[in-house]
Amino acid sequence: QVQLVESGGGLVQPGGSLRLSCAVSGRILSINVMGWYRQAPGKQRELVATITSGGSTNYADSVKGRFTISRDNAKNTVYLQMNSLKPEDTAVYYCNADVWELINRYRNYWGQGTQVTVSS
Repeated sequence: QVQLVESGGGLVQPGGSLRLSCAVSGRILSINVMGWYRQAPGKQRELVATITSGGSTNYADSVKGRFTISRDNAKNTVYLQMNSLKPEDTAVYYCNADVWELINRYRNYWGQGTQVTVSS
């Protein structure tokens, strides 16, 4: 019922920028924490950034100062603005959300992932 659809991934050169979007759809009452995670080949999935419903943010040290997470609650969408991209940022990026559904249940959902490749 609840779906998370990511967009905005692609191939960029080092130093470039990308903006990822993740739209949550379905019978939603509200969304609590939303976040972005990434997984590089052969590596564990790691947290990139999170944002609460009130706008409080948290970032991995590796992206702090370069990435900005934001959300549009009216659109049930979370964004990740990625600047000064480095090759080590290459990974599949996944969005995540804790959702209160209209049927009165609270569940965590993952998006399908979008590939970000930083290469010259």
